[in-house]
This record gives sequence, structure tokens and C-alpha cells, in this order.
Amino acid sequence: MKHGISAWIEGSRTRIYPATLPNGSILDRARSVALPRNGFASCQLGVRNETDRPIRVEVEAAAPPQLQAHVRRIGYVTVAHHSTDTPMSFLEGLGSVPGLVPDPLFPEPSALIGPYETVGFWITVDAAHDAPVGESPIRLKVRADGHDARAFTLEARVSEIVSDSLADFPATHWFYADALCDYYDVPPCTPRFWTIVEPYMRNLSRHLSTCRYVPLFTPPTDGVKRPTQLLRVGADGAGRWSFDFTDVARWVQLARDTGARFFEWTHLFSQWGVERALRIYRSNEDETSLLWPPETPATSPVYRSFLEQFLPRFREFLEEQGLTTVSLFHVSDEPGAEHVDNYRAAREMLRELAPWMKVADALSHVEFAQMGLTDIPIVSIGAAEAFRDAGIPAWAYFCCGPRGSYLNRLLDTPLARIAMAGRLLHRHGAQGFLHWGYNYWYKSQSRMLLDPFVDQAGAAWPGWPPGDPFVVYPGQDGPLDSIRWEVWAEAMQELALLRALGIEPDHPGLASMRGYGDFDSHGQPDLLSPIFTDR
Repeated sequence: MKHGISAWIEGSRTRIYPATLPNGSILDRARSVALPRNGFASCQLGVRNETDRPIRVEVEAAAPPQLQAHVRRIGYVTVAHHSTDTPMSFLEGLGSVPGLVPDPLFPEPSALIGPYETVGFWITVDAAHDAPVGESPIRLKVRADGHDARAFTLEARVSEIVSDSLADFPATHWFYADALCDYYDVPPCTPRFWTIVEPYMRNLSRHLSTCRYVPLFTPPTDGVKRPTQLLRVGADGAGRWSFDFTDVARWVQLARDTGARFFEWTHLFSQWGVERALRIYRSNEDETSLLWPPETPATSPVYRSFLEQFLPRFREFLEEQGLTTVSLFHVSDEPGAEHVDNYRAAREMLRELAPWMKVADALSHVEFAQMGLTDIPIVSIGAAEAFRDAGIPAWAYFCCGPRGSYLNRLLDTPLARIAMAGRLLHRHGAQGFLHWGYNYWYKSQSRMLLDPFVDQAGAAWPGWPPGDPFVVYPGQDGPLDSIRWEVWAEAMQELALLRALGIEPDHPGLASMRGYGDFDSHGQPDLLSPIFTDR
């Protein structure tokens, strides 16, 4: 211990809490991270104040050319409860929850550490496309109250493998434009709106989210939302509508410029029942400017007439923009078995009006696919086995559950389990991935913003577990990453490598990935483990 602190390098698979003690087994040792060229990897630096006074600590990282090392302070959020329906063996943070849990990453390499307290720093190493293959040292220096206190060497092991950013796999995380409008107090589609949206778009691509939800209309998910409709709709009062795609095109172009390849379009009918037509507005500034009453039935004549005029123009736009083959269309989110008749009626209307439109929806009942009602089922991982047994290809998703032993990325999900996501998706043949919560900072089914640093469950625990509604926090100039989001990105990078290298799903190295709720998370977590070299 020097200058009253202990410091150590830790992997990226275990959280560092305020009461975490130094890891004596690796204290004073050099650690390594493995990463592909054009890729990234992470580790942590734990620093503990062993004195009875506050200490200001700063961390510096020096990397050789063609490598970059970024240091961010790990912040803490207050978590009131553990996730329910989960045995202790599948929880992290026992003894710390209720309490402070590490999650947000602040873009600053320093911290004021209180007496007998531990703070962590998240270190991300990026390798250029042409980075030299082999080991390169990264020097880490810890200063305490302005004095050099500790020095470490982190070995970056760069492989000849090049990451391709998962370009051929659609992965979507629902992006809430209304949350940005409300949090940053900016109307949609104004100059400042686009300035705010851009860093969030870039953040999604950085984390290998290849698909963007486009709020063509205000999304009909989780309650009635603030109008954030990109499509401008005019009405002549005689049942004729006009459509201006200017802002839609701008959103699409921004998404493309920031790395998106696939596009997901607004659900066309109400959620959880397929009972009502979509809420469509003449103006985002006037919530009374609905084109029809909110209780209008899904297959009503007025909505059918609207779709008859809109869908051909929409198809023209898709063709003009080159989006036809990279688009995902929705009927209604999470229909249940009791909604089959409603879903069938809406789907048949779309088939009649737009036979070119293939639809995909998040659901759990194999009957929807067996009856040909959905073209691309997006299946809860708890129901994935039923679809596999029926021989039906599908995407994967999770939302609030399943819990217990299943894959998730909650604030008390062990990071080592989150890190297995890529292997699981590959092993079980997922055609894509969807998650509903990228930046949902609201109270559940309301328009009341919550403080995400205080409530991470949409004020809906135990129905919603902590961390399910979002993976980024709102920062002054853009999103603040979370630890969970960083580990997820590494898992998606691993999925990209599995696909690029042609590793078959039945490869022996994936044998422990028996199911989304039955897998080993204690094996070698490095990206370049033998699974990539023993081919």
C-alpha cells in the first residue's frame, strides 16, 4: 500500500462495489485482455482508500500506436430490491442490494474516494483495423492526491482476426425519441433534436446494435406516449391524406451515417391485443390533432382507408431509399394466445393492402407462426425451445423475464452470464435479437420521467426487475454507457467473430451453451479463447 491506497487490475466479469476489498490473488500482477483488430475489450482498475480521510485519485493510460485506452469512472446507482423469482446462485450483489450498485460509466479518469471505500475505473482498449498482431503493453498509472502511487502494465493481446461489426445480423434495441425530447426538453424534429439524437445513434452502433427503430408514427408501446411522429400527415377533410417523408428520410440517413444497416418500422396496431388503430397526429405539438378517435377499431373503415393510401406511398419511399430488403415491419407487440383472432384480422388486412410486407412480432406462442400469421417470429427465450422443436427459424428476445437461470442483463445479473449472450444466440440459431429497453426512463405505462440513477425498474418492481428498461443513462452531451451495456457489446462482438469465422453452432466449444436458461458462465471469457483457434 502506497499513499494510503490499494489498487489492482480486475477483469470485466465481476462488479466492484464500494465495499469490495482488493483482489489479493492478482494484486501487483500484470493482466491481459484479448481483442480482435477493429475490435475492443475491457477490464477494470479497483482502487481502495485505506485511510480515514478522502483521497483524490487519478488514473492515466498510455497505449502504443494503433491502440487506444479509455478510462472511465464507474458510478453507483441506488438499487432498492433484487430481481424476484431468481435463486441466489443467479444473482450478483448479495449483501450490497438494497444499496449502491456499480453501473453508469462517467467520462472522467478521476474520483474522490472516501475513507475505507472502493471505486472502480472501467478501461476500454480499442484496436485499429491494422493494429499489430501480438502483445502490446498499456501502461496504467494511479496518482493519489497528485503523487504517483501505483503503476501497472496491461498486456493487450491483439489477434489477426478482424471484427466485422456484426453487419449481417439484425440486432435492435428500442430507441425512445420521446425520452430524449422529454429529458433534454426539446421538441421533435427541431435542429437541437437532431444534435441530441446523433450521439445516441452512434452509441447503438458502437455496441453492435445494427438495426434502428424508426418512429415513423408514435410507437404504440407501453402506454400513450408523447407524439414523436416523423411522418408529416395532412388531411383535406374529405378522407384524403398527404404524406411528407422529409424527417423520416433524415432519420434514416442519420442512422445510416452512424452505422445502422437494418430498419424497424412502427407497429401499425395497438399493443397487447391488436384491438385499436394506431394513434396518428397531424402535429406533434397538438395532442388533440388525432386523425380519428383513440378507440377506433384496428380494422375499422377509416383506418383501412388510411392504410390504403399510406402503404403504397410508404413502399415507394422504401424503394427510393433502398430499404425494402433491410426493413422489419410490425403488426402488434406481444400478442397472446387469446388475441389470435384480432391479430389474424389485422394481418389479413395488411396482406390484402400490402402483400409485399413481411411482418415480425415479439411473441411467445408458436401458433402464430404455424398458422402463417407472422413471417418472422421474434421469440421470448423462454419459448425458444418450442419453436426449435417445430422447426421454425426465429429471432430471440427477453423482456422483464424469463428470470432465474435465464440469460438477462439486469443490475443483479452476474456479468459473466451477460457475457455469454453471443455464444447462446449463435448456439441456438437466433436469426436476430430484440430488446425493448435502450433508453426507457419513464414510470411504466406513463409519461412521467424518472431519475434513472435512483429508479431502474420503471417504478414497477417487482413486475419490472432493476435494469430492464434501459442500458444507457442520460448525460449532458449524450448517453452514458453502463457496465451491462459494455459487457453486452463484447458478447455481440463475440457473436460477430463466431459468424465471420464460420464456427458451427454444434462446435464442441459451445457444448456448455445447452439452453438460454441452462449454460455455463464460468469458462474462459476471453474473446479469443480456443473456440476461435481450434477450428
